[in-house]
Amino acid sequence: MSTESPNRLISLDVFRGMTIAGMVLVNNPGTWSAIYPPLKHAEWHGITPTDYVFPFFLFIVGIAVPLALGRRVEAAAGDNDGGGSGGGLSNDIYWKIVKRAVLIFFLGLFLAAFPFFDYAKSDVPAAAKIAVMMVIPAALYFWLTSKPIISLVLLGAVVLAAAGFYFAGYSLFVNNFENLRIMGVLQRIAVCYLIAALIFLHTNWRQQAIIAGALLLLYWALMSWIPVPGCEVTTFNDKACNLAAYLDRTILGENHIWRSAKVYDPEGVLSTIPAVSTALAGVLAGQWLRRKTDDYEKVSGFFFFGVSLLALGYLWSLAFPINKPLWTSSYVVYTAGLALCFLGFCYWLIDIKGCKTWTKPFVIFGVNALALYVGSGVMARILGLIKVSGAGGGAEISLQKWIFDTFYLPLAAPINASLVYAVSFILVWLFLMWLLHRKGIYIKV
Repeated sequence: MSTESPNRLISLDVFRGMTIAGMVLVNNPGTWSAIYPPLKHAEWHGITPTDYVFPFFLFIVGIAVPLALGRRVEAAAGDNDGGGSGGGLSNDIYWKIVKRAVLIFFLGLFLAAFPFFDYAKSDVPAAAKIAVMMVIPAALYFWLTSKPIISLVLLGAVVLAAAGFYFAGYSLFVNNFENLRIMGVLQRIAVCYLIAALIFLHTNWRQQAIIAGALLLLYWALMSWIPVPGCEVTTFNDKACNLAAYLDRTILGENHIWRSAKVYDPEGVLSTIPAVSTALAGVLAGQWLRRKTDDYEKVSGFFFFGVSLLALGYLWSLAFPINKPLWTSSYVVYTAGLALCFLGFCYWLIDIKGCKTWTKPFVIFGVNALALYVGSGVMARILGLIKVSGAGGGAEISLQKWIFDTFYLPLAAPINASLVYAVSFILVWLFLMWLLHRKGIYIKV
């Protein structure tokens, strides 16, 4: 738990809050069979507003690096350009970076593994299963809010209950790790944050820009020139016959990649290379924010570089298509341009013009983005796992489907009911995040 800094940029919190709210919104429709096209990812090549969300968040992660570490780097290296050689840096800085990256990575694994047992195969009574699913995230919450004693007590209760069911002949923790997805949203954020932060510590902004560009060119070359074993033709148009997908299947294993795709992981191994460039674009933007220059000059810079990157990304897409699952180089450049323009608009409207009355909900989301993402993911998983009888005592359906069918579907056409459900889900979490904000609780790692 931490207290909110009085010197925070409201525009950055709003940008982060709008991004994480968008991420939760598109991840939790009432039904996946009825969704408005802008709220779906592009099928393969192309881009929709939903495809902006993750690169925007990764861009914001990059912005936070110089804002958090800039002064310490300057003090150690004597470099006022927003980066340096890293000489004189204490081991404490490296420890904090590595610790944060590891914790975020394991939070991603936590979400992928939750609730740590196969709900369908376990023969423990349903009430006990639900209790386990409630207690484990509660223990995580108390741990993140610096209440380890309560967390240990709750986890101890789970262990004792599991032992009791085991000796009573029940099977609770049926192994569900054989299909555990290794990579994911938080895992990619952790890796990109770690690499971008270490690069920031030891380079200046010019070197960072060169590294970001070099990584994008390297990824383009690898994807274009290296043939894929077992494929007659290596092409960006095929979901299986491209190098990124092949390495995902080879390194991670088919049982540990995104189940919906089966042949590739949208947060896979090779595609993390250009994702680092997305974070580095944020690092560069953060250093521009820290410059002691006129506010309008900062805004002009955001829009100039933003529009330039949009044009460059479009031109590059003619040779290397914009593609979110592959995180192509053109996708990185294009979305970085959009992010710069959006940040520039927020900075102008909120921090320069002072239009802040509408920002409160997004600030509440923004200052507790990690809690929102993890908490909403756990809630969605619980609603999907708990089974109840369908209408008229019919076949069992998930609690989420029962809520949607009972309370939302009668209100409107499926596509509108699905959107209303997603908005309701966000509003529930706005209330929960408001409770944390009201008490001054900001969950960080």
